[in-house]
Amino acid sequence: MIPSPIRMGILGLGAVAQAVHLPLLAKRPDLYTIASICDLSSEVADAMGRRYGIAESRRFTGLDDMLDAGGIDAVMILSRGSHASAVRAVFARRLPVFCEKPLAFTTAEVDDLIAAEPDLGHPAILLGYMKQYDPAVIEAARLLADVDDIRSIEATVLHPTGASQLDFARVIGPGSPLPPQVLAEGDAADQALRRDAVGDADEALWRAYRGALVSSLAHDLSILRSFDSPPATVDFADIWRQSSRHTRREVGRDRKSFGEHPPSISATGTLAAGGRFSLSWHYLPDFPAYRETVRVVHGRGTVELTFPSPYLLHAPTELVTTTLDGDAEHRVLRRSITEAFETQLEAFHAMVRDGLEPRSGLHAGRADILDCQRIVASFAGRTGTPVGGEVGRLVKEHVGGRI
Repeated sequence: MIPSPIRMGILGLGAVAQAVHLPLLAKRPDLYTIASICDLSSEVADAMGRRYGIAESRRFTGLDDMLDAGGIDAVMILSRGSHASAVRAVFARRLPVFCEKPLAFTTAEVDDLIAAEPDLGHPAILLGYMKQYDPAVIEAARLLADVDDIRSIEATVLHPTGASQLDFARVIGPGSPLPPQVLAEGDAADQALRRDAVGDADEALWRAYRGALVSSLAHDLSILRSFDSPPATVDFADIWRQSSRHTRREVGRDRKSFGEHPPSISATGTLAAGGRFSLSWHYLPDFPAYRETVRVVHGRGTVELTFPSPYLLHAPTELVTTTLDGDAEHRVLRRSITEAFETQLEAFHAMVRDGLEPRSGLHAGRADILDCQRIVASFAGRTGTPVGGEVGRLVKEHVGGRI
């Protein structure tokens, strides 16, 4: 029996929707039909509607309106900010969710979702950690499954401007500002979550947490989980900012995500399996191309991953393994053009139609948010930086100790 396509409703039609998800959904009519689209900007919704042949009656500016109209089997959430309230609204309609990160900014939001998750006869949500579906990561996890002495995992993200990564995609934005009431409601929700997450911490720390950690470095935490080596403790963390008089590229719209002066972040600690981890994230405006590396060291060799920009579909991740061959070093390079985002879409279809468990659900998402909070708490506790909310409670609970 040929599985029927899922009628997908799309919430949020920004960069990741236009550069990645909409083209891939349209490419796979065997699995999906783009049934409805929704964006705060009617201009963007109309532009994408015309591009993908979506009837005007199926273009919306509010999630509730799209849900009320029916005719969808699932919802893909790609909107800006925390997605918890949107996930909760979809759960209330007993529909499954494909949710891009960030799932949420607080563990309390996720706890509410765990309590509200409906019993659909199959898992209700897949978190969009596409790197977990990358063939290179899957193969690396297979190679490491029999390794019982991972000594260290080092992950580094070199992040140039968003504009430099997305110029090729010709992303369409609204030609006029959104209504003041819509902007005010979004800012109010954002500020409420800021207080819940970090209390009265300054804007720069909040942006480092919500933009660089929860919305970016969380991918690397998901890879550590894929290798069955999540962080056990955060022993040291730092957040700092540097600039150069030679800088040519403007931060531009990235200020909304990362702050006026986007940061560098580092964290080290122990792995649950006994080794050590080191995470680094750097915003480098003039870096030529996005680069992300993950290096695993164990007693018999190394496993190294190099990821290109996520927006470049079918650009292969490089997997290099190093082992001993007699008295010689044996190096193997593996590259596959299988697209992780597309494999992830196949997994969501299998989740809904066949009950396949996703690689990350709500509990995994909560663990990643907590690890991001532990990084900020380690920094704040060490430096005396004022912080409140959930992160502040972590600082108080672990005065003078590991977090």
